[in-house]
Amino acid sequence: MSSYSEDDAFEAASIPLSQRAMAARPMPYLDGLNPAQREAVEKLDGPVLMLAGAGTGKTKALTTRIAHLLVSGTAQPNEILAVTFTNKAAREMKNRVSKLMQMPLEGMPWLGTFHAIGVKLLRRHAEMVGLKSNFTILDTDDQIRLLKQLLAAANIDDKRWPARMLSGIIDNWKNRALTPENVPVADSSAFDGKAVDLYAQYQRRMLELNACDFGDLLLHIVTIFQKNPDVLAQYQRWFKYILVDEYQDTNVAQYMWLRLLAGGHKNICCVGDDDQSIYGWRGAEVGNILRFEKDFPGAHVVRLEQNYRSTEHILGAASGVIAANAGRLGKTLFTEAKGGEKVRLIGHWDGEEEARWIGEEAESMQMGTRGLDPMSLDDMAILVRASHQMRSFEDRFLTIGLPYRVIGGPRFYERMEIRDAMAYFRLAVSPTDDLAFERIVNTPKRGLGDKAQQKIQTMARSNGVSLLEGARLVVETKGIGGKGGAELAKLVDGLTRWAAMIRDPQTSHIEAAEIILDDSGYTTHWQNDKTPEAPGRLENLKELVKALEQFENLQGFLEHVSLIMDNESEAEEPKISIMTLHAAKGLEFPAVFLPGWEDGLFPSQRSMDESGLKGLEEERRLAYVGITRAEAICTISFAANRRVYGQWQSAMPSRFIDELPEDHVDVLTPPGLYGGGYGAAGMTGSTLHEEAASANVYNSPGWKRLQSRSGQRGMSQPAEAKNMTIDMTATSSFTAGDRIFHGKFGYGTVMGIEGDKLDIEFDKAGSKKVVAKFVVAADMADDVPF
Repeated sequence: MSSYSEDDAFEAASIPLSQRAMAARPMPYLDGLNPAQREAVEKLDGPVLMLAGAGTGKTKALTTRIAHLLVSGTAQPNEILAVTFTNKAAREMKNRVSKLMQMPLEGMPWLGTFHAIGVKLLRRHAEMVGLKSNFTILDTDDQIRLLKQLLAAANIDDKRWPARMLSGIIDNWKNRALTPENVPVADSSAFDGKAVDLYAQYQRRMLELNACDFGDLLLHIVTIFQKNPDVLAQYQRWFKYILVDEYQDTNVAQYMWLRLLAGGHKNICCVGDDDQSIYGWRGAEVGNILRFEKDFPGAHVVRLEQNYRSTEHILGAASGVIAANAGRLGKTLFTEAKGGEKVRLIGHWDGEEEARWIGEEAESMQMGTRGLDPMSLDDMAILVRASHQMRSFEDRFLTIGLPYRVIGGPRFYERMEIRDAMAYFRLAVSPTDDLAFERIVNTPKRGLGDKAQQKIQTMARSNGVSLLEGARLVVETKGIGGKGGAELAKLVDGLTRWAAMIRDPQTSHIEAAEIILDDSGYTTHWQNDKTPEAPGRLENLKELVKALEQFENLQGFLEHVSLIMDNESEAEEPKISIMTLHAAKGLEFPAVFLPGWEDGLFPSQRSMDESGLKGLEEERRLAYVGITRAEAICTISFAANRRVYGQWQSAMPSRFIDELPEDHVDVLTPPGLYGGGYGAAGMTGSTLHEEAASANVYNSPGWKRLQSRSGQRGMSQPAEAKNMTIDMTATSSFTAGDRIFHGKFGYGTVMGIEGDKLDIEFDKAGSKKVVAKFVVAADMADDVPF
């Protein structure tokens, strides 16, 4: 067991004279604080909870508190433990403290992320958990490789119980500070009841390798502290002041680690916002912050409620939504900056219409044509609930040449699953595409490793043919045996069948794409994958198939994607940002668009199904985070219809729209367009109707007529729905030469008729085959909202 004296390797150097002298100096850094911030900074002793709302200057208060501890001589640098979640946040904290002290920050060895500090502590006491101090930290790939070995040794089918799934289960247990012997029986049914035993084997193997994973960096320290009271007591004495950023995002292991360390002096200050706890899916426990006063009796709670970011209307709308959550400590944000624009709410016909409108609105704001000063694209952001929503925006922006960036992940057509699917499509259309073949030959896994692929390449080169033809020859000559040979034969046969299917005019290219993804096993691969990313990848594949609806064939779609990706400008020019709501936490923009506020999409149906009321409340917190990212302009939108696999699906406005306070919302959608009654969606007297009518997408007789009689009928179904009051019977009695109108492609002329399909030459969109029920006679166009 390690033992340290308080003046040895713990870096307990005394404060330099220059810093010690500052204790007698004035403290100008306190002058810029509001009363609540100053209270949080000056209340140094005992447990303190700094409940900091969005945009209330919590980083300023936290860093000023650290500076105050040092400048006042209350603590030495090595006596302060300050933890946060990201290296970026840790660097910013250190830089801000240095700036406040007006000198380089010396010392502060214990300011960093949970994992960075965990590594330092574990290297000091590694032998207490069976490690050496020079242990290595395994990355995800190393962990998966090790777990696969254990699964193989236990004769467990890796397809039914993937190693990634086991990795996720073990990580979840470590986040909850559960060692193999402490896992509840109810949690141990996975992997044919062998999950806990596999966890124990994994931990033993890690010790043999003198290695640990990221979860161990805290789990081992918690174990050491629990089993060695003398070691814990040392650190309790040394860490006289503990500060924690983003406390609402802590998991159980981090919570236990902090509680153990704070058990001595109890001088712990936690900064967080229960209303912004949005990471439950990765182990964060909002309950940690909710029970702070119970964990630390006599705790002093300071509410930071003065917002320096957003207008009063944005804060009012956000407060109205979050007030519906039962599990919260409660606070009311306010700002001294009065006025500003109300939150704008607008409904659209479908998702593509939503993307068109936002693109045009962004361009209008950029040019200053909305009566406001011109705004840079860098000042605008589109925040989506799910990554698959990005596709329609990316396609639209690439088409109209609006520069954009995707934050927190690759662009839609650069995502791994999309590139894989596109490679299958490319190979079915063009069998000589060797790059596509190389990408998919062993994706998903078919037992075709490097040796097998070398055989295919050798066969192709020696015969002067493509890799696909080389693979066909390898199959015919039985050059690869076993599972790999059988799977290669299936792939070659499949590609032959898919290529014929694409050439068959009786099979739509959309159906062909679905069959390719299903028959290849690629869809099943992600359905069986148990990692947290898998559901999102499946949604992205659905969105890819949906994108095909706008094209006549698969080749045209592939050409479109190639061209728009090739034309993308990498110039350092202003760009509108697109990201998920989760990725937006901590960021702020003058203008924010929040699309897709529909039940099932947001709040997410999956989240509600898996977590019930707890999941719904986290979704509501996500809505709160989204609204409070906006400084001046916030636009919430939803669509009446979404197309899924070529079929219309009606969408209901999000229940969160019900919770938007009318006083803080302007409705661009006319009352009754969606049947009314949806909270703010049913409001009347919007001041923005005139502005909406002047926007290109609404500047039509149909829109104006709809405004004048908006109470007569709703529009929650597509034009072909049976309950529409418009007489649609004429749609089945067209003849060649008739002029028609289509909601997406505009005006055109019927050139031919095949059953219920019309061959139409559109004025702007060219020749297309369209089902008759999707069009109306040209003279009825004004009666259809478009």
